[in-house]
Amino acid sequence: MSTSRVAEFDVVLTRYLDIDGAPLGPLPAFAADAADLVPLYRALIRTRTFDAKAVALQRTGRLGTFASSLGQEAVGVGAASAMAADDVLVPSFRDQAAQLWRGVTPVELLLYWGGDERGSDFAGPRGDFPISVPVASHVPHAAGVALALKLRNEARAVLCIIGDGATSKGDFYEALNIAGAWQLPLVVLVNNNQWAISVRREAQSAAQTLAQKAIAAGVPGEQVDGNDVITVHDTVANAIARARAGEGTSLIEALTYRLSDHTTADDARRYRGDAEVSLHWHGEPVARLRQYLVGQGAWSRDDEEHALADAADEMERATEAYLAMAPQPVSAMFDHLFATLPVSLRSERDEAMGGEAGHA
Repeated sequence: MSTSRVAEFDVVLTRYLDIDGAPLGPLPAFAADAADLVPLYRALIRTRTFDAKAVALQRTGRLGTFASSLGQEAVGVGAASAMAADDVLVPSFRDQAAQLWRGVTPVELLLYWGGDERGSDFAGPRGDFPISVPVASHVPHAAGVALALKLRNEARAVLCIIGDGATSKGDFYEALNIAGAWQLPLVVLVNNNQWAISVRREAQSAAQTLAQKAIAAGVPGEQVDGNDVITVHDTVANAIARARAGEGTSLIEALTYRLSDHTTADDARRYRGDAEVSLHWHGEPVARLRQYLVGQGAWSRDDEEHALADAADEMERATEAYLAMAPQPVSAMFDHLFATLPVSLRSERDEAMGGEAGHA
């Protein structure tokens, strides 16, 4: 018998700032001037402020179930800030940081989470996809968009963001496999917040990393510190550049931690202790970048107070606009489903509209 090694792989983990915001070496060119990172920091604050307002609205019965991104803001901000305007974002249900950066408004997001599909009719990024709540079902959609871009010979890329639990689904494997085989301009970003609702990352997969799931698809896979917005931006920017240049798909695993409940319908204390969560507050993305900016003289206490006030004012105005918006008629749930509504649904629509008229 004869054996020989026919393939060898490794997975690298990249970070530029340590958990206290100190640089671990030279920063990438876009971050050479700390002042250029201020917009990213403001975006982190803006996202966290939006989340707090959305949770408050849900707790007072004025919003539906909501998924907070507390502690994970750097994944969305870092990734979206690396995209070009004509790239396509295919988000999951915890990607408001990326959506806000891309131009989706807080009012639109509140409408969506309030059960109003007008919230998916973005005034800004018209080519971006709406939020996907089903886990991993949007990865094949993203591959399909990437295929369309390739067939059109358009130098554009697709960014699809998923959670760690999504990497256990067949949709993910199938989409990544075909994206690798066809060298599609797709970047799949795994927001590994260590929990798929109540299931720990370690219970989901025996793989040492989620990034190594790229190996079977024949695409590059790597890990990044998902709490370091500089690293996320730089790594996603490089992957998007590869995609735009016709060099194919990439898989990036961003390591972070979900500091909130899975959604407002969840009570995470039932499956994890407060001590574990408290441990992960050290090194969270907002404080980490703030410490770096302060250390570089690019941010002050006054800057912080003004940024917090600006974000709070914006979200208060958005809330007022959302609450003042007249609800859609019951018939709206049947609109835009089919070019011609099937007979079976016409009777349901008529019945619903009759019920609405009876309660008018």
